[in-house]
Amino acid sequence: MDLHLSRSPLSSLDTPLLVVPVPKGGSLSDAVRELDAACLGGAIQRAVDEGDLRGGEEESILFYNASGGGARRVVALGTGTASELTGEGVRRYAGRAVRQAEKLRQTSLTLRLDPSGAVGTEAGVQAGAEGLALAAWDFRELKSPSPEGNGPAPLVTSATLHVDGGPGEVDAAVARGRAVAAGQNLARNLQSRPGNVATPTHLGEEAAAIAREWGLQVTVLGPERLREERMHALMAVSRGSDEEPRLIVLEHRGGRDGDRPLVLVGKGLTFDAGGISIKPAGGMEAMKFDMSGGAAVIGAMRTIAELRIPMNVIGIVPASENLLGASAMKPGDVIQTRAGKTVEVINTDAEGRLILADALDYARQFNPAAVVDCATLTGACVIALGSQAAAVLGTDEALLQELRDAGDRAGERCWPLPMFKEYRKQLESPVADLQNVGGRPAGTVTAAWFLREFAGDAPWAHLDIAGTAYGDTPLSYQRKGGFGFPVRLLVEWVRGRAG
Repeated sequence: MDLHLSRSPLSSLDTPLLVVPVPKGGSLSDAVRELDAACLGGAIQRAVDEGDLRGGEEESILFYNASGGGARRVVALGTGTASELTGEGVRRYAGRAVRQAEKLRQTSLTLRLDPSGAVGTEAGVQAGAEGLALAAWDFRELKSPSPEGNGPAPLVTSATLHVDGGPGEVDAAVARGRAVAAGQNLARNLQSRPGNVATPTHLGEEAAAIAREWGLQVTVLGPERLREERMHALMAVSRGSDEEPRLIVLEHRGGRDGDRPLVLVGKGLTFDAGGISIKPAGGMEAMKFDMSGGAAVIGAMRTIAELRIPMNVIGIVPASENLLGASAMKPGDVIQTRAGKTVEVINTDAEGRLILADALDYARQFNPAAVVDCATLTGACVIALGSQAAAVLGTDEALLQELRDAGDRAGERCWPLPMFKEYRKQLESPVADLQNVGGRPAGTVTAAWFLREFAGDAPWAHLDIAGTAYGDTPLSYQRKGGFGFPVRLLVEWVRGRAG
């Protein structure tokens, strides 16, 4: 999407669609009031006075401009209580504006922003830019063209943000929002591609292309290098598939030489049939989304590079398929890990923690300042938190709080679960150093405890994104399918670390 800025009077804007906010209580901003009087004969204010537009977050009214100048259509959207408006509220408002444009089959729009309350101008403008660009995305690359007029609504390809504020802070906020959305939309593209397209090899190729475009260093390890690196767990998961595994490493050297890097690790399970412990057939097609954590790390690294954040950051994605085959790992097998610990495989469908174990151990060689991994790891997380928040667990309370704060700012929330040492006992094995599942109780916690065995001494946190990475009930700026979570959270955390 092309994003532009305007500070011209609202009443003079030549645009096919202008979207303006109406807060609960109906107190219109000066800019909207002037537009209403000049172009609509006070129709917005009359709708407010008559109670037809109360400012609720789901309310909208379309007006047509008969004055002969300015916007041809004006949509007033309710935005809720002004003093309670947050960045996420602005993001959803912008997403609703794009949906209005699609409904009217318009490919461009102008969005009036009046950030106030809990969100300031800079954060509000960034959120607005994100909401527009995220909402305009749609995955259509595998669809045939439709006959004229019979296909889906045309994509919104251009938007103008109309906002008060100094050019410096506003321009920078738009650029930042555009970059964050581009990283998240990249992750959504990778998520949306089916397993026969988005293979581990494909992820490696896409990461290399991103690295060339944005100046990242890239290393992609294939089977021979993986054997040299002793990544037995990653290779064991991939044994049932003809697709070769990969370990993808992206490096952003934005900090000083010698500064310890932040490390992001994302699960890149490009298709998960469950292995010998096969999943039910119903809904298995959604297991193309099991690489959502890896997609998010690649997307976040793209944004971090574009924004030139002054930190050293490394992204690591172990990528594999988990299928059934003559060579597939079996329940009861004992496998080695890169760290030297042995694991008894109780359930081959608990494979994500196995590939992450080798990736987390690999990350230790970089002497990280902190490590954050993200993975669609457990169904138990969905039961615990639904789709409203990711679970966050780890070894460092300060790091956990940083991630919670970053998630609140970015509109991608996470919530802590405990890691009492008693949970570790559920992973004890009679034949190996540990087993890969700890039973049904506290499944999210025992999965995190498994990862903790390989995370090393650096501050470490784990984001279980099983309930937030994809879904059927999208927000206004999302589409059904992959959401790109937690690209915004990861980028905001790195920005926070950079000060």
